[in-house]
Amino acid sequence: MRDHRPRQQVWSIVPPHMLEAIAQNGTPEQRQMAMATLSADLGFRAERLVAEGASGTSVASAGAGSPHKNRSVFSADNGTSLPGTLKRSEGAAATGDAAVDEAYDGLGGTFDLYWEVFGRDSIDGNGMALIATVHYGNRYNNAFWNGSQMVFGDGDGVIFNRFTIAPDVEGHELTHGVTGATAGLEYHDQPGALNESLSDCFGSMVKQRMNGQTSAQADWLIGQGLLAAGIHGVALRSMKAPGTAYDDPTLGKDPQPDHMSRYVNTSSDNGGVHINSGIPNKAFYLVATGLGGNSWDRAGPIWYRTLTGSGLSATASFADFAKLTADNANSLYGSAVRDVVVQAWRDVGIDLATVASWYYDKAVLSTFTSPHSMNAWAYIEDLGWRKIQPLTPDGVTNMFDLLTEAQASGRKVHVYADGSLIYQAYSV
Repeated sequence: MRDHRPRQQVWSIVPPHMLEAIAQNGTPEQRQMAMATLSADLGFRAERLVAEGASGTSVASAGAGSPHKNRSVFSADNGTSLPGTLKRSEGAAATGDAAVDEAYDGLGGTFDLYWEVFGRDSIDGNGMALIATVHYGNRYNNAFWNGSQMVFGDGDGVIFNRFTIAPDVEGHELTHGVTGATAGLEYHDQPGALNESLSDCFGSMVKQRMNGQTSAQADWLIGQGLLAAGIHGVALRSMKAPGTAYDDPTLGKDPQPDHMSRYVNTSSDNGGVHINSGIPNKAFYLVATGLGGNSWDRAGPIWYRTLTGSGLSATASFADFAKLTADNANSLYGSAVRDVVVQAWRDVGIDLATVASWYYDKAVLSTFTSPHSMNAWAYIEDLGWRKIQPLTPDGVTNMFDLLTEAQASGRKVHVYADGSLIYQAYSV
């Protein structure tokens, strides 16, 4: 099993751009709390780096035996020491403390999805104990996964409610652990946005499965219920309609794009990992609803195989990930399901043309034979322009060699001569 656990990262459910908006637009008290949360989140990252550098590990496994849930929920009692005081262990009765019991249920729902649907024994695939701490800090406005456990703040009750209220938060954060133990997607730019999107996808499946909802019945909101009364919004994010989750004087407007034409190039938030994740989120929503039934029936296994398969690199782009989902859809369920996946990615601006077949205009090609010696150029997707030989009969042979090379790497190719498209390789 691959192990690419990032050793410096703490993953928080409230993205930096929301906290930065509060720090700019909130009341003096809200601004102070937002700055404190941002500062604390940076501190967690530094602490995690030191701790893992010393121990060389970031997870605790339950050990040998048949797969089973092993949950422990602690309370920090509004302090910051972890894990805190044990409040509920595996099999114990409900405590009556909503945060404790919601955390316990969310851990269970996440374990059940991964084991019962995907055959994965907890987060690391080796029976990792699931640990959560609630009542962290004083009105702390966030929840996070630190590589070993979940941590939940109670929220301030003005902007955010308690962070255990939404089970997809736990599914989201714990999936960062799965991603770290498998693909190890780097946490910046497109691989980082894929990292965030995968957590949203599996977090949403956790919630839908716990609620017994089909893809059509689900709200596809991430963190529904987290926003307090009076906030103009419904959730942290919408997978169905990225960019529409909130529009509030304090929080600002949801910045997520739903299409590559609106991709946000930014140096903040590690290259917009919480922002541009809206694009692959929308693709997953389109696949799940396009296939019908439950999101974990077919869409989920396609995404899970893509995440855990050997083909996904730590630096994967959206296009790389999309191509793998199409391939996995075809191998798992056939061409009809693959077509749904391909169309979903096309709808968010990612064309999965993979040089599966050739097309050329013989009438045009026949005009470029000896004695003509016109230079031709080929544009290969993601590689740029490449000059090819004059379009004599030998030049046409050279073109075939070039296109075959491109086919091996799964790229779309257009060949031009003096501005006229004469040859195109594309997927049918």
